[in-house]
Amino acid sequence: MTGIGFTIRSFHNNYKSATETMKVLPTTQNFLALPKESSGYDSSKVVILSAPYEKTVSYGGGTAKGPEAIIKASQYVEFLDDEFFKELCFDVGIATLPPLAFGKRAGKSMLDYLQKAVREQIENKKFVVTLGGEHTISTAPIMAHYQMYPNVSVLHFDAHSDLRLEYSGTPYSHACFMARVADLGFPMNRVVQVGIRAQEKAEYEYIKRLGIQTFYATGIRKGIYGDHWQRSVVQALPTNEVYITFDVDYFDPAIMPSTGTPEPDGFQWNETMEVFRELKKAGKKIVGFDVVELAPDLKARHATYLVAKLVYRMLNFALA
Repeated sequence: MTGIGFTIRSFHNNYKSATETMKVLPTTQNFLALPKESSGYDSSKVVILSAPYEKTVSYGGGTAKGPEAIIKASQYVEFLDDEFFKELCFDVGIATLPPLAFGKRAGKSMLDYLQKAVREQIENKKFVVTLGGEHTISTAPIMAHYQMYPNVSVLHFDAHSDLRLEYSGTPYSHACFMARVADLGFPMNRVVQVGIRAQEKAEYEYIKRLGIQTFYATGIRKGIYGDHWQRSVVQALPTNEVYITFDVDYFDPAIMPSTGTPEPDGFQWNETMEVFRELKKAGKKIVGFDVVELAPDLKARHATYLVAKLVYRMLNFALA
């Protein structure tokens, strides 16, 4: 039986699965507005997992509304992707799960809950796309994929390095998520950051100490990383399996105003797609990704649509 009502067993004895009774959202509410035959759980390779968590945003709020807004905007994205001239959604199937309900969970308990939910989907042989929510959530899917793909590297698109040991009195802040990844034992010499243009000195020193490969925005503009910086980014990834965490404030505020901390001197669409083209050329395998920090604004609908298009384009690069 597929679709609504499909039930799977839990893989975690002491965990009441967030997807224990497997349901998928109907056409009117799912990613790309896909018909039932292309969005049932059993028949889909991809699952969209919404994590509308927002507890620690520091400048502008609204990220909890991000996943729903992305899904709604996706319903106007064309099925045919002009990068590959394929209708990937019909080739692989995309099941959109109901949003996770975090209730009173926050910090570590939220991350534990989300990590188990993501891991369960990977164990079910699904390609998992996690939609945030603030960047705090990304520690969980990164670690879930690390458990299942022990040789994975992480490609981190962001305006910020997010390596603060704590921020605003908590270690579980959107400004700390990558520091928590380090705490949990991920080999940080497998992390490549791109687009960074806002950090504190302690983060800069932490990057050098941990051996993180960081491509700063200013360095990119100056040509420090070579004439084709996108190739340099991909060459810095030490393994073939790659997990991507994408904070939309990586983009320039001109095209991405709808985020909590829109930093100037960001990046445009096509130069970003060049990173993914280089990943493809290099034979890198994208094993999963998250997209976070959209704070939707009805006065800037183009930004929400851009993120929906980004999610579908990343799926094409991963699976086409």
